[in-house]
Amino acid sequence: MPQNSGKVYFIGGGPGDPELLTIKAKNILEIADIVIYADSLVHPSIIDYANPKAEIYGSKVLNLEEITALELKAANEGKIVARVQSGDPSIYGAILEQMRILKSNGVEFEIIPGVASVFAASALLQTELTVPGVSQSIIFTRLEGRVPMPPREQLKDLASHGCTLVIFLSITRMTKLVGELREAGYTDDTPIAVAYKVGWEEEQVIRGNLTDIAKKVREAKITLSALVMVGAAFDPNILDQEENSESSNLYSPKYTHLYRSAATNNK
Repeated sequence: MPQNSGKVYFIGGGPGDPELLTIKAKNILEIADIVIYADSLVHPSIIDYANPKAEIYGSKVLNLEEITALELKAANEGKIVARVQSGDPSIYGAILEQMRILKSNGVEFEIIPGVASVFAASALLQTELTVPGVSQSIIFTRLEGRVPMPPREQLKDLASHGCTLVIFLSITRMTKLVGELREAGYTDDTPIAVAYKVGWEEEQVIRGNLTDIAKKVREAKITLSALVMVGAAFDPNILDQEENSESSNLYSPKYTHLYRSAATNNK
């Protein structure tokens, strides 16, 4: 690697709320010479943390070659590049192709994780994605569209497991989505929540089930930046269930683990 080479940081910008940006991400933004951010997805207030002297580029009008040309030029000049993605870069972040080009050109890079929209959405919904006795597994997926799905990854196949489902990039195909869930065996009363632009000023939650969610989404005119979250974990009444409903053993007084013995009745 050239001695004067710079470095590219792939930064998770979080779901939108600037207070959900990590401290490490903020620190890099404050020193970066070049900031390239997904301006159709990243909240503009995130860029307020950027070095005042930094060159700022929005990437929504740039293709892969244009983005990596900026990264390579800056790095070869010994500069720091902050490539800001929405949410966490590892989930539908389209960073692998950029990293391959950087690696083949001997440019150092690092990924800084961010708060993914799914976790901000579950916080907004006041639920736990892994509710004991309900679901202990989570599947992140999307409907097949212009981007084909690999074999055995059709939604109806994945949904057959009956666990918590988080469906990205599919909000414009709700009727198809509902149909595939039905094919997988989901009943009409299955809870579904749609979380739109979580962390932004216009954030919105739509709750429903298989019978009405597609209609509600159409009426709300939501066509982008939304997650579809499916399963009993998203039952709006889950917080109102009895306190003795099945729950985690972690803090149960009857449960022994490495750091604590089960309470005993010495009477």
